[in-house]
Amino acid sequence: MFSRFSREPIKEISVTVERSALKKVAPYLIRRGYEYPCLIMDEMTEAAAGEKLAVDLETSGLQPVRCLVEAKGNGDVIADESTLIRTLLCVPRESDGLVAVGAGTIHDITRLIADRMNLPFISVPTAASVDGFASQGAPIILDGVKQTVQTCAPEAIFADTDVLQSAPQAMIAAGIGDMVGKYTSLIDWQISRLIADEPYDVEGAARTSRALERCIQCHQSIVDRTDAGIEILMKSLIESGKVMMQVGHSRPASGAEHHLSHYWEMDFLRKGKPQVLHGEKVGVATVLIAGLYRNLSHVDLLSALSDDDSISEERKIRLQTRWHDIQALWKKIPSPGDIAALLSAVGGPTRPQDIGIDSDLVFRSLHEAHLLRDRYTGLKLAFDLQLLPETTADLASVMI
Repeated sequence: MFSRFSREPIKEISVTVERSALKKVAPYLIRRGYEYPCLIMDEMTEAAAGEKLAVDLETSGLQPVRCLVEAKGNGDVIADESTLIRTLLCVPRESDGLVAVGAGTIHDITRLIADRMNLPFISVPTAASVDGFASQGAPIILDGVKQTVQTCAPEAIFADTDVLQSAPQAMIAAGIGDMVGKYTSLIDWQISRLIADEPYDVEGAARTSRALERCIQCHQSIVDRTDAGIEILMKSLIESGKVMMQVGHSRPASGAEHHLSHYWEMDFLRKGKPQVLHGEKVGVATVLIAGLYRNLSHVDLLSALSDDDSISEERKIRLQTRWHDIQALWKKIPSPGDIAALLSAVGGPTRPQDIGIDSDLVFRSLHEAHLLRDRYTGLKLAFDLQLLPETTADLASVMI
């Protein structure tokens, strides 16, 4: 990573996850030659960590500028055009680096501005709620549509476990929700390789899988909000983001469950409804997708193909050749009930109605969310084979 300032490029993201990690930010910035860092945060994250960090930087001789991102009328910070422009105009020309103090949306805003201004940025998470801290992708809203723009990753992450432990329980539950989404995203990634020859990285998949398993093995510690549990959750989320950066796309951590989440978010935006945490939506969507895939693992392919004229002969042959392998993959996914138990134990939602999503929106998303990204998933496969619920009354087959 280079900036317009004469600073040595970094080769690897520096990651610090420990108590009092905030105290290590100033020495790092001084060592790297920063003088005028701009702290990007909102009112809540300023109170959680930003104020303390700003004072510490000032005491250390740096000259930080505070840039507060404004919430919308419904109280949510949204990474849309107006927010991005307002935040960009808030960053002084003399700033030699940005510091994202917050959770997912603050980081999305910061990384996009850092990329466009050719500035490095530092990550200071205030909650272990998403896996995007270390990634290069910035999910933003353009014309009401959620798009992921490839930008830049932070050069360093300072995750203070004192701060993370003080985050609202919903944020920790959202972190678990984003992690359990890997159960289905990793399977979707393999399906995209088998059916559509999409790029696949064995090492990247293995790293993401290990991060997920570490979370599950320490699930009770996370529920209890112990030092070790919160540290493991944060490190797992960071590892997931680093894998996405390594492979150059979000496939390891984003499949059909994320497509449903994005679809729901855009619907909420159109209707002016308050947003739901990303990880909460992903967790609920993962339960739904797990139910759908559990059903598909018992489908007779020849019967499904018999009346289907929408699939090319080449794709039909590929499906017939790979169907046993695909069904074996689906059977590896934990049951919807087991995934829901992981979410509910940490206080997270498990059903669409828990987060204000009605059956009509669930039905539409199952049939249309695969159109949001140009990648193959089990949801796209179910659509092609006409195996999705035909009415809202049929949704019971995929819901707990």
